[in-house]
Amino acid sequence: VQLQACGGGLVQAGGPLKLSCEASGRTFSNYDMGWFRQAPGMEREFVAGVSWDGFSTYYVDSVKGRFTIYRDNTKNSVYLKMNSLKPEDTAVYYCAAVPRGRGVGLSRPGEYQYWGQGTEVTVSS
Repeated sequence: VQLQACGGGLVQAGGPLKLSCEASGRTFSNYDMGWFRQAPGMEREFVAGVSWDGFSTYYVDSVKGRFTIYRDNTKNSVYLKMNSLKPEDTAVYYCAAVPRGRGVGLSRPGEYQYWGQGTEVTVSS
C-alpha cells in the first residue's frame, strides 16, 4: 500500500493542525494505521494508532487529550487532529500501515510494514 501524508506546516504554540494520510494500492480497511514522529536527532516515536475499523484508538501519553486519530475508510484516509500544539511537538510526522490482526496498540516502528514520506510540523513558541 502506498501512503501519502500531508498537512504539516508552521503553527504557533497553542494552535491546531490536521494531518492527512491517503492510502492507495490495497484495501485500506485491511490495515491498522499509525502516526509516528521524528524530531531532529531523535528516534522515531509512536504518536497514535487506530484499528482497521476505527473503533480502537491509542496514544502516547504526551499527546493524550490534545491529539485525535481517526479514519475514513470510504476515503482511504487516516487523520491526526492536533490541538494545543507545543514546541516539543515539532517533528516530521509519518503515517504507517500494518495488516490488521497483528495485535492492537502496536507502537514500535518495526511493527509497521508501510510508511508515508513524512510531513513536517513546526510549532513556534
